[in-house]
Formats: sequence, structure tokens, C-alpha cells
Amino acid sequence: MKMNEEIFRRRVERFQEELRKRDIDGAVIRTQSSFIYFTGTKWLRPSLLIPAEGEPKVLVVRNEAEEFKRRSWIEDVEEYQRVEDLMASVVTWIHNNGMERVGLEFGFERDAYLAFLRIFQRLNPTVDVVDILDITMGLRMIKDEWELEQIRKAGKIAKAGMEVAEEVIKPGKSELEIAAEIMRELMIRGSEDPKVYVSTTPRAHAEPFRDLKVKENGVVTVVIGADYNHYYANMARTFVIGDPGGRVREAIKVKEEAYRLALEETRVGVVLNSVEKKLAEFFRAKGFENEYITGYTHGVGLLIEELPMPTIIVQTRAQKVQENMVLSIIHAPLMLPEGSIKHEDTYIVKKNKLESVTL
Repeated sequence: MKMNEEIFRRRVERFQEELRKRDIDGAVIRTQSSFIYFTGTKWLRPSLLIPAEGEPKVLVVRNEAEEFKRRSWIEDVEEYQRVEDLMASVVTWIHNNGMERVGLEFGFERDAYLAFLRIFQRLNPTVDVVDILDITMGLRMIKDEWELEQIRKAGKIAKAGMEVAEEVIKPGKSELEIAAEIMRELMIRGSEDPKVYVSTTPRAHAEPFRDLKVKENGVVTVVIGADYNHYYANMARTFVIGDPGGRVREAIKVKEEAYRLALEETRVGVVLNSVEKKLAEFFRAKGFENEYITGYTHGVGLLIEELPMPTIIVQTRAQKVQENMVLSIIHAPLMLPEGSIKHEDTYIVKKNKLESVTL
């Protein structure tokens, strides 16, 4: 489905303005999420060439051009058959446009930059390669109304998936079986690339295992990332099975209190780290200092976890909350021997409030 051309063309124009401010002649976009941001569609092995001035160009595999043009507003689409042809097209584009400084995203996604960078530098030894991740993420961090509407729709899908989780979690069922049933529901409702994590043991990042099963008296934590038109909503819940013990019940109560505190403190103009410090002090006072993992929030959008990302990119803890950011609160679990305790929802930051899309 082709999206509104005006929205995506304006994104490219704003990006080009930022390139010119930094004296960058053009950019090679290889990360899928940024490729989607500018083109309006996902594509495996993305290759988008954006000059500081002029029209963008997309490189796709032979016989893919027709379908790509049906889904994107970009007209200049070139096909290639071999990876050597792909690299040759990039080099030719750079040289024909007289580029001396070219931007790449030094990111963390599949197809991002490292292997491509090494080949690129070998083929273009005189070209200065600069990191443009701050530009793309700076643009993506603040959502427009169209993006917010996709995230709201994704939130409805995520909620439906969590309802299935509540129904199917039973003693003896494996993490993988639970994830499969949730995944089916998300896909049926239109999520093309859902993420489902299920943990019956204390794991911060819980890709489901087939040999880990729900205990008679334990906890199961489910994290869902549902997408709609490539935009995600993120939510997590911990389910109690039987009687896992007083410490678990206490942790769940404390986590709910921390969740409310985080919502009260997260507002436009507030530095993320100031909220982080208050939460750390709160958990210390409640006796859970050693169980709390730092990183109470992260951005949500074309990735289930994107900038600002205080969870793993420490410098983004200095980021101020801005209107039309989309944040996941509270991301970090309490890590108990019995399991990880989570309560996480996706919020749109509005001028005077937080709007939940997963409640």
C-alpha cells in the first residue's frame, strides 16, 4: 500500500536540510527502519541514496522495481543482479555527484553499517564517511500525527495479543507455545513483524525457549511489540501462577507504585535521568535496590526500542522529554530469582499529559 507522498517527501527534505547544515554531500541509508521512514515501505537489504540536494534513489534486486514503486513515492529506482552491481551503483552515484563527504548511520540494526562501511571505504578511499545517526534519529524521535495514529492502531493490536496471553498461560505450557499463540493473534490483526518475548525465569531479554515451561507456582512475563504500518506499540505484563511467594507479591506491588511514580514524573521538559534517579531512590527505599535494572524508558516507533534509549545508550539519559515523543514506561524489570517482574505500556507525550495507547 502506497502512503501519502507529501509526508515522506517532506521527511526527505528536512533530512536534506540537516545534511547541508553539516556540509554532508549525501547519505547512504542501509538501516531498514530509516529506509521505511523515508520511503514509506519496508524492504529487505535496503539501499536508499539521498543527495543533499535533488531526488532520492533506491536500489533493489532485479524484477523488484515494479512492486517497490507500487508501495513507495520514489520514482528513481534502479535494479541490480549481483552485490558487485549494487556497490558499483553506489560508487557511481557518489562520483557522478562529486561527493566528498557521505553519511552512513553507525547504528545497531541488521544491514546497518559495519560490513558495508568496510567495503565502502575500500572502494571510496578519498570520501570522508561521517555518522548521521543523530540526524535520522533526531527526526524520528518526534512523531507527526500520521505516525501517532499508526502507533495507536498498533496499541490496539498489542492489547489483543496480551488478552490471548492471559488466556493461554497455564502450568506445563512452554514459553515457545505461549509465544506462538500470541504471535498468531497479532499477525491475524495486521501486525506484519510482531515481537513476542516470554519468560518463566529471570531474563531481561526473553526470547522464548521450547524447554522452559510454566511452573505450578511461579511467574510468567510477556513482552509484546505489535506493529501497524511498520510502527510499534510496546507493552509488558507479569502473570502470577498459583502462589510464587511473598517476595513476588511484594515486588509486583512495588512495581505498580513505581509505574505510577514514573507516569507522574515524565512530562515535557523533564530530563529522563532525573526520573531515573527518583525511581532508583524509590526502589532503594522499598528494599529492591539490587533487583532494579537501570533504564526506565525508551523511545518507540519504527523500532520496538529506539532513541531516546537510556536502557543501553547512557548519554540519552540527558535527553529532555518533548511533545510527541513516544515512550515505553516502565521498561526495566525487577529481576527476582523467581522471575522478572514487568509492567510496561506505550505512551504518547502530549503538552500537558501522557496518552496511553496500550491500556
